[in-house]
Amino acid sequence: MSLARLAALHGVAVSHEHTPGRALPVPEDTLVAVLAALGVDASGPTAVAEALAAYEKAERDRLLPAAVVPPAGTRLDLDPLPDGTETALTGEDGDALDPRAPLPLGVHTLTATAPDGRTGRATVIAAPTRVPQPRRRGAGLALPLPALLSGRSWGMGDLGDLAELAAWSARTHGMDFVQLAPLHAAVPGAAGRPADPSPYRPSSRRFADPVHLRIEDIPEYRYLAPADRAQADELAGRAAALREKVRAKGGLIDRDEVWRLKRAALELLRRVELTPGRRVAYHHFLAEQGQPLDDYAAWCALAEIHGPDWRSWPGGLADPRSTATTRARHDLLDRIDFHCRLAWLTDNQLWRAQRIARDAGMAVGVVHDLAAGVHPSGADAWAEQSVLAAGCTAGDPPDARDPRGTDRGVPPWRPDKLAAAGYGPYRSVLRAALRRAGALRIGHVSGLFRQWWVPAGRAPAEGTYVAYDAAAMLGVLALEAHRAGTPVIGEDPGGDPADGGVRDALAVRGVLGTSVLWTQRTQREAAPETVAGVPCPRPPEVWRADALAAVTGPDLPPTAARISGAHLALRHELGLLDAPLPAARVADAVEVGTWLDLLERLRLLPGGRADEASVITGLYRLLARSPARLVAVWLPDAAGDRRPQHVPGAGAEYPGWKLPVADPDGRTLLFEELADAPRTHRLLAEVVRELGGGDDADPDAPDGEQSGGEQSGERESGGEESGGEDSRAETRAASGRTSGEAPRA
Repeated sequence: MSLARLAALHGVAVSHEHTPGRALPVPEDTLVAVLAALGVDASGPTAVAEALAAYEKAERDRLLPAAVVPPAGTRLDLDPLPDGTETALTGEDGDALDPRAPLPLGVHTLTATAPDGRTGRATVIAAPTRVPQPRRRGAGLALPLPALLSGRSWGMGDLGDLAELAAWSARTHGMDFVQLAPLHAAVPGAAGRPADPSPYRPSSRRFADPVHLRIEDIPEYRYLAPADRAQADELAGRAAALREKVRAKGGLIDRDEVWRLKRAALELLRRVELTPGRRVAYHHFLAEQGQPLDDYAAWCALAEIHGPDWRSWPGGLADPRSTATTRARHDLLDRIDFHCRLAWLTDNQLWRAQRIARDAGMAVGVVHDLAAGVHPSGADAWAEQSVLAAGCTAGDPPDARDPRGTDRGVPPWRPDKLAAAGYGPYRSVLRAALRRAGALRIGHVSGLFRQWWVPAGRAPAEGTYVAYDAAAMLGVLALEAHRAGTPVIGEDPGGDPADGGVRDALAVRGVLGTSVLWTQRTQREAAPETVAGVPCPRPPEVWRADALAAVTGPDLPPTAARISGAHLALRHELGLLDAPLPAARVADAVEVGTWLDLLERLRLLPGGRADEASVITGLYRLLARSPARLVAVWLPDAAGDRRPQHVPGAGAEYPGWKLPVADPDGRTLLFEELADAPRTHRLLAEVVRELGGGDDADPDAPDGEQSGGEQSGERESGGEESGGEDSRAETRAASGRTSGEAPRA
């Protein structure tokens, strides 16, 4: 009981519900391991007793909570403090504030000294009550950017392709956004070992990966010296051969080879002197990004020498603040500058893509995705190891969808260390993610409330939940989103008894949810009508309005595979199917059939059940009939692609995150082919028609909540365009193109 009480006091759950109504106790060794990751020794009865005593004493002595989250414009409640307590409030800019006056927006620091000598310090997060909202209902495209191969990209989709896709889809079909998988910097491969292809285990969430750069769009490219130009042309020729290799049936994206080619080109471009305007812009970027950029670039430079896992670096280099690391930073200044410049160039092209999207008429623009964590060997884990939980990784408990649970392999934040740091590391990640975003999607958004921690060496089922200060986490999110003028979309949790509370809290803050079509079913206990025991689909008009609606996504089967049952054969082949294949096919056919029945009742299936393209179009028209604020079309569905980008639980036997968009036969389709395909045009035209155009701002969004205007994606900060008016005119012209020549930055 003492161990359970100690765990509960530190926010560690002692039981969880594998299925609703059935609580399972957490093993004691799990509690001990998780408490150790929180810095609490619970290794035996004596240690537990001492830890309880220390906690109780700290609570008795506590004068202020770690964080308070009052709405901006209100006053602090100081009444609970003892009479005679002296208080001081320091604003985030360092200026003194009146603790009893209405609070300005920001993260401030409250200090207090009681007459008995006790002192306290609290982080005051004065945030708006809600995040900005999309300006209107609208549809958009969703995809992982590398999958969008074009006739100009070097073997995988790049930021030039993103700008083209945004301009084409907005001007041709009135699309309002392009939603991407994370573009975060990846951990590079080493010693013949390829880089981790998953965008959800990045090296850093603060900086985008330069592998996404369009080399020819970098201004210095046109000024290469003749010898360097010859080398660049040779690299471009090798990139063209790589592109053709990917175009072959069954061809896969080779991210490592793409990076080898681009890195060689970027080394050449670095020899071109920056113009005065661009040099000033670069220096502004360095000053603006500060320590996080220096840490990221230092990790990149050290990884070139010692490998990409800082945990095995020699001579004190595993500590980013050690004397040895300080010396190494000085010795590697040239390489650090190189990686800083790559971060700047990538930021410029991100900014340009968002500006082109908005100039083309998109109400939102580029929807960036924030991964739920970082790779344990990467740059962020090295620089911020003091606020991450050593010895644990974040995952998901067993549920009906995955009875084994999952371990995502990313170290979670320590809630106590985040609070002690005034939530600075979390704010930094959010600012970076919002910087060039028209909207931001947050994966595993329930992690702002609690996360499933898995101790090292244990199965995912042997983990437990650790609670976070949800009010503080949501307050910081609301503040940073407000400052960026950016809507936020949360990846809703599912299958968790606490889901309702999470969704309600997010809705109060204005965070949009996610409604995936296949999950929109009546609850069994509230559904008298079922088909073979399967709850019936919910009619679209009763779906949530404050949500992004989708049929599928990167972790789900493409719609063609789902309605044909091809996804079951794949899972069977990979050993991931829990039931015999024939039985699974029968059950799946019944479930899909209920959706086809609904399409027929709503007259959304004019081509009949046998027409695959007609069924896919009907499902997307169904989404558009819901009140959802945003409707996402999975771009591979427009091509009839049957291959999922990622199969959860599959290992190296499946080429996850390496698949270009392809037709039903697996033939890679270039963006130019997709843009000209009648099937693509028919699907997008039907979705927009069903939406009714969506040209007007949403009249239901409260004043001051609509995004738009000078939001983060439209403000330049040290961008490439600072080189002069010619570049700005060039990009304006590019935003008017619908296909063909790729614009230059």
